[in-house]
Amino acid sequence: MPVQILGARLIDPASGRDEVTDIFLQDGKVVAIGQAPDGYEAATSIDARGLVAAPGLVDLSVALREPGYSRKGSIASETLAATAGGVTSLCCPPQTRPVLDTPAVAELILDRARESGHAKVYPIGALTRELAGEQLAELVSLRDAGCVAFGNGLREFANSRNLRRALEYAATFDLTVVFHSQDADLAEGGLAHEGPVASFLGLAGIPETAETLALARNLLLVEQAGVRAHFTQLTSARGVQMIADAQARGLPVTADVAMYQLILTEDALQGFSSLYHVQPPLRSHADREALREAVRQGVVSAISSHHQPHEVDAKDAPFGATEPGISSVEILLPLALTLVQDGLLDLPTLLARLGSGPAAALNLPAGRLAEGMPADLVLFDPASSTLVGESWLSKGRNCPFLGHCLPGAVRYTLVDGRISYRR
Repeated sequence: MPVQILGARLIDPASGRDEVTDIFLQDGKVVAIGQAPDGYEAATSIDARGLVAAPGLVDLSVALREPGYSRKGSIASETLAATAGGVTSLCCPPQTRPVLDTPAVAELILDRARESGHAKVYPIGALTRELAGEQLAELVSLRDAGCVAFGNGLREFANSRNLRRALEYAATFDLTVVFHSQDADLAEGGLAHEGPVASFLGLAGIPETAETLALARNLLLVEQAGVRAHFTQLTSARGVQMIADAQARGLPVTADVAMYQLILTEDALQGFSSLYHVQPPLRSHADREALREAVRQGVVSAISSHHQPHEVDAKDAPFGATEPGISSVEILLPLALTLVQDGLLDLPTLLARLGSGPAAALNLPAGRLAEGMPADLVLFDPASSTLVGESWLSKGRNCPFLGHCLPGAVRYTLVDGRISYRR
C-alpha cells in the first residue's frame, strides 16, 4: 500500500542526511525522497510536520520468551512492544525452551514472527548444544535457517580449548560470535557490583574482574581464531577500554551496552527493589560515565534494550531470590533521548547508535532510510513526552521506569511500509 510521509525531518546517520522533506513508500520500499515518482498515488498520507523520520531502531537483544516461557512473554506481545519503542528489527537470544540450537526452533520463531506481523526478528543461535559449552550446535544449519550470529549467553564453556575450537570453526564459515563476558567462578552467587554499596546492603558482590578476566581471554582467542566477534552488555570502564585497545589493534570486534546501564548505577539498589536486579549488575558511577564516553566516541557502536520480561511472581520476592532482568524495549527510544537531553550525544549520533551501528555489528539489512531500502522507519515527536506505563504492551511489567516521564514520543512505526504501531 503506497504511503506518503509529508514534512518530516529525515535523519539518516548512515548517509549523513538531515533535512525536512517528504518520503514516499511503496511495495515495502522507500521509492522516493523529496519528489513523488511519476504516477505515484498514495493510499495513506501521514502529516509528519514537527516529527523526526529515522531508520527503524535495531535492537540486538530482546528476549521474546517464546518458545517455553509464555508466562513471561510471547513473540506477538514482545515484538508489538518493540514497535512501540521505535524498533523495527530485533535479535532474540538463544535462551528459549527448548534452546535455540536446532533449525526447527529457529524456523518456529521466524514463523511466529511472520504471523504476528510486527517487528522483524533475527535469531541468535546457540553456539553449543543446550548452551552447555561442550559440543558445538549445528551452526551452519542454524545459519541457513536464519540465525545471524551465535552465542552462549552467560553460560561459560567447559574449558578454553573447547571455546578456541568453536571460534576457529565459526571463522571458517565467516560466522559472527556474540560474547557475554562474565567469569562464572568470580560471579557465582553475586547479586550486585562488588563495592561499598553491596557491602553496606549486605549483598554478595560481583567484581569488575568477573567481566575483564573473561573479556581478556575472549579477546585473545578471537585474535588467534580470526573470528568476527560482538561483545554484548559491557558494564565496566576497564571493559570498554579493552575493547578500544582491541579495535585499535585492528581486531574485527564490536560492542553494545544495555540502555539502562547508561542511566542507572549501583546506587539504585539502596531500596532493595528487585526491579534493579540485573545480570551483569549495575556498576559504579565511574563505570557508567566510562560507558557513556565509549558510546559517544563510537567504541561502543550499539545501544540495546536487553529486554527481559518477567511475570509478576519472578520479581515478587526478596532481592536475592528474584530473577534478573528489566522490561524496557517499548521505551527504548524515549530512554535513549535522555542522552540527548543530558547533552551527551546529538540526535543523529544517538540514532546511529540505535540503528546503523547495531545493524553493522551483525551485518543486518537495516538501519538506513534511503531510496531502494526497506521501508522500516520510526516517526517520533522530539518535543513531546512519554508517560511510561500509560499504555503498556509487554507482558512483563518489571520496569523501574514505570510512572516516569521521558522525553520524546513515538507516533508511528512502519515495517516494510506498513504501519505496525500508531500511538
